[in-house]
Amino acid sequence: MKITSKAILVGFLIVSLSSCVSKKRFAALQSELDFSKQEISRSAEIIGDFSSKLKSCEMEREGLRSDLKTCQSSLKLREEQIGDLKDQVTDVRTQRDKTVEQVGDLTVLSKSANDNINNTLQQLEGKDKYIRLLQNAKTKADSMNLALAVNLKSVLADGVNDQDIDVKVDKTVVMINISDKMLFSSGSYNINSGAMNVLGKIAKILESKPNLEVMIEGYTDNQPISKPGIQDNWDLSVKRSASVVRILQKNFGIDPNRLIAAGRGEHNALASNDTPDGRSKNRRTRIILMPKLNEFYDLLSPDNIPD
Repeated sequence: MKITSKAILVGFLIVSLSSCVSKKRFAALQSELDFSKQEISRSAEIIGDFSSKLKSCEMEREGLRSDLKTCQSSLKLREEQIGDLKDQVTDVRTQRDKTVEQVGDLTVLSKSANDNINNTLQQLEGKDKYIRLLQNAKTKADSMNLALAVNLKSVLADGVNDQDIDVKVDKTVVMINISDKMLFSSGSYNINSGAMNVLGKIAKILESKPNLEVMIEGYTDNQPISKPGIQDNWDLSVKRSASVVRILQKNFGIDPNRLIAAGRGEHNALASNDTPDGRSKNRRTRIILMPKLNEFYDLLSPDNIPD
């Protein structure tokens, strides 16, 4: 009996001790578990922060890529603009050189004209004589042009509408403006048969004045034109002036060495092209009667100085 009681007591003690050890171990494990959960939670927050920062960095990287593309496009545009400006500078320099060359050509007088002017300068004895010389030359030129203009108006008055032809004196030249409907059909450079009357009268004046050179200028309005044989208004104006020159030469025997054909296109307009009446005024042929250069300098000869 005593042995049994002791055995029971020993067993109870063993079970009790065993139970105590398990609870402590469990508590320790539970504590470790809670700590691990906290660590996991903190790690998750850290991962979340880094994920957010990563996403922000990726967005910033895309923004920088976009900015880089924009800068590259802008740089390419600037390079193209710089290239265009360089081309423009080259063109301007080329035009400048051509202009300088043309001006140089224009300033070269014929040898006889140069000799005439040199003789004039050598023989002029004073300012008063020089002034009288110039006044005399101008008076002679004006008188000749005025007489020529009056003669032309008188010759052309018969059978010609005043609105279709106009004669003016401008400085050292006489200008005859003829409306296009008197000479050409619309959009054509072929001379009308009815125009022969007017051109024949002008030819008679030219025959009586062999000391004059004749420039024929063609003008158009600003309405675009493109048809077989005619590229644009420049082309039409030149072809019209050439047609008049051919008629004066072939039909009326005017010396071609006196004739000049020129086209002005739609430029140097007399009126606005915004109205039919204005466009009608701008479509014209201008015949300019000019003294020959050598004969103009003859007016400056010292022999012609008034006493």
